[in-house]
Amino acid sequence: MATLIKGYFDDSIHPSKEEDTIRDGVRTISLDNYKHVKYPKWVPTWDPKQDNAFRNPEPFKHTDRGFFGDPTFDSLLKGTGAIKKNITPKLGSEIRGLQLSKLTDRQKDDLALLIEQRGVVAFRDQDFKNLSFDDLKKWGEYYGPLHVHPTSGAPLGQSVFHLTFRRGNKGEQQRLLARRLSNVSFHSDVSYETQPPGITALTMLQTGAGGDTQFVDMIEAYDRLSPTLKKFIDKLDVAHTSKIQAVNAKQEGGINRKPSIDSIHPLVRYHPVLRKKALFLNSSFSTKVLGLKDEESRALLELLINHTEGLLDAHIRASWDENTVVLWDNRRLIHTATLDWDSDDIRHSFRITPLAERPVRNEQEYENWDPEKEKEKIKHTEEYLALTPAEYSEKFY
Repeated sequence: MATLIKGYFDDSIHPSKEEDTIRDGVRTISLDNYKHVKYPKWVPTWDPKQDNAFRNPEPFKHTDRGFFGDPTFDSLLKGTGAIKKNITPKLGSEIRGLQLSKLTDRQKDDLALLIEQRGVVAFRDQDFKNLSFDDLKKWGEYYGPLHVHPTSGAPLGQSVFHLTFRRGNKGEQQRLLARRLSNVSFHSDVSYETQPPGITALTMLQTGAGGDTQFVDMIEAYDRLSPTLKKFIDKLDVAHTSKIQAVNAKQEGGINRKPSIDSIHPLVRYHPVLRKKALFLNSSFSTKVLGLKDEESRALLELLINHTEGLLDAHIRASWDENTVVLWDNRRLIHTATLDWDSDDIRHSFRITPLAERPVRNEQEYENWDPEKEKEKIKHTEEYLALTPAEYSEKFY
């Protein structure tokens, strides 16, 4: 099998053997870091009781709330006092004067459509983080079942919240750059899942200057390709894996809440609400184009990853402060953190991650997709990944 173009390891979601501690049998951040945390209930933990305590989700029929959104956005933006500013003509918006915590169901539907159309929406001056765990879960579940991350830190007993935590020391930054020129790691969140996330919300708890999140539009990335290349890749599949992330987490004393997973997804996926195609691969979890020989697969992955990660004219940077929530459509974007500071600021955030539909190639596949048939297909994933290029091509292409 062709290897990952880049390995993926993020100190902000995994424990650190060098710095973290164990309290009451649970790995968590050091007492020194704890003293500087502004929101103690959100401190990351890696509880060994959760090791292999969860199963990978069963296939389910997803209801995209964007289908129910009003394209005029009357309930969301008109009459609410909200002010929307587009970051670029095609990608990204910023909204002030509207509290996510107060949205009605109708407004949540409009929000889904807005995020899908704009790709990324940053909400300023939010009180969202002050909601209870239960209210935040209910908010996220409106858009789909909440994802349980296999390896990241979570508040104690609250596994559906994914935490990022930069420990606020230069040693961590130096370790990240000791073996690499850059810590840029573009990815689509947990693309290895059978049904990866759609609408995703990241809420900042504590931060300093810098540390923008960068986004690239994979719909635009696909549209830029030549008709000849589009025709070739439209039918191809890519393998995505969680295995390397799981191994890295264990090496730092972390946990694997559920078994590692391999999934086979179309290289080009169809967005059911926008009715557009997007490239669906990334340098963190995508390992091989199936049906191609290793050298061919590697060359195609490198071509497409270099294209997408360098697409600065289909790209935005979302800036952060401690009252910002950024929502994006994980199906049409890749993103990366930006390690561009040398201060001792702690950077702490939580993510709510509703799962969405099974990636498919076109509208017909979307309409005809059946969870029971998918269950049977998943049983053969390992078998399909072991096929030679000729065998895979004959069976699926």
